[in-house]
Amino acid sequence: MRLVFAGTPAAATVSLRALIEAGHEVMAVVTNPDAPAGRGRHLVPSPVAALAEEAGIPVLKPERARDPGFQAALAELAPDACPVVAWGRLIPDALLDVPRFGWINLHFSLLPAWRGAAPVQRCLMAGATTTGVTTFRIVHDLDAGPVFRQAGTSIGAEETAGDLLDRLAVLGAGVLVDTLADIGAGAEPTPQDEAGASLAPKVTVEDARVDWAAPAPAVVDRVRGVTPDPGAWTTLGGERFKLVRVRCAVDAIPVSLAPGELWADKHRLLAGAGEGTVELVDVQAPGKPAMPGTAWARGARLTPGARLV
Repeated sequence: MRLVFAGTPAAATVSLRALIEAGHEVMAVVTNPDAPAGRGRHLVPSPVAALAEEAGIPVLKPERARDPGFQAALAELAPDACPVVAWGRLIPDALLDVPRFGWINLHFSLLPAWRGAAPVQRCLMAGATTTGVTTFRIVHDLDAGPVFRQAGTSIGAEETAGDLLDRLAVLGAGVLVDTLADIGAGAEPTPQDEAGASLAPKVTVEDARVDWAAPAPAVVDRVRGVTPDPGAWTTLGGERFKLVRVRCAVDAIPVSLAPGELWADKHRLLAGAGEGTVELVDVQAPGKPAMPGTAWARGARLTPGARLV
């Protein structure tokens, strides 16, 4: 099948590689423009652009999907289908009918659950224990198009958004390849059930701030959901204090901790929550590298009543 692939982050490269290996003719790749990165803030291509250039595939980098030059280029290519994996752009109605079989999106949730920009992060923040991937035909409404295929998976108890996305990228690549085979064989998608729809808006830095009045499991779910990006944080002594890895504490301790109050021994660094206690396994203090919580506590010499807020 003649394809134009649209995607930007590393998670999308798994699908692009799978489509190439499956024998599809990827005529071009569409991705976001080069972005500044690293200490020097030099412009670098997206992971998808880098893979396409390595494979000798032409790359289109429109600022907006509505750019007339991009629309003309896509029409000239006249692809059979446009697979999309986390491109990061809304596709205008004028482009939806350009590919013969439409734009086929790989979404990292079991739609209609978690429609939006951050399905992996939001499902973890909500305490979900299962999720999956969906391929569907893009329509005007956000992530509401008819579904071709879905595949589910369990979520590990300590899995972060980064961990889970890596797994879903691999699972989804296979589902996307199978979906294009289905389409080539004449398969038609099935409408979504609107009754089960939920939203997954982009996660902000403020969303990543820990609320210590919440129960311990909710604190842990929030940290997992925003790791590694934008990264969970709180404050200690008025300075931002990052939480890299946490879990619910299970063993009793000899004190009762107020929300956010810290306590440490040789084996654990703990913080009180609204209900229960959270173990701070790995942390990052201002100006310091990430380290085990116990190592940080030894150097910090915590005073009684020290508290995260």
